[in-house]
Amino acid sequence: MTRSEYEAALHDFVEARRGALFRSAYLLCGNRDEAEDLVQTTLVKVVLGARRHGGLDNLHAYARRTLVNTFIAGRRRFWRREQAYGEVPDVAGQTVDSDTGLMVRAALAALPPKQRAVLVLRYWEDLGVGDTAELLGMRESTVKSHTARGLAALRAVVREVHT
Repeated sequence: MTRSEYEAALHDFVEARRGALFRSAYLLCGNRDEAEDLVQTTLVKVVLGARRHGGLDNLHAYARRTLVNTFIAGRRRFWRREQAYGEVPDVAGQTVDSDTGLMVRAALAALPPKQRAVLVLRYWEDLGVGDTAELLGMRESTVKSHTARGLAALRAVVREVHT
């Protein structure tokens, strides 16, 4: 494959996967602007990695792993934990709308990053326990415990809203 053909293939990959990566990023971040930044950062890393290694066997899996790893690494940074507001909010915390999608996204946002990543990969990306464990670099038992704890937290939020 010539360099121009390879660059065209990378361009096609970016165009084809941007939407799917954004949907996963949005579920991870819970914020449209942050999700767009996460996808952009991920795609830059994927393209640079593919160029550096002269191509990757499974670009789709590499992009997914890069997205999740970039998300988790970003949550570790201190400055990401602080949120600046133009004005002080009138109510403490975020009000959850009765819409199920909004409720689930708010509940996901409250989970620790690794639990959130496990739930998004298992139930949004439809990966099995083994694939999720491999992608995140953890044992299958850890994936199962993160799944159980994350689902319990989501159920608690649903119960709280409906009572």
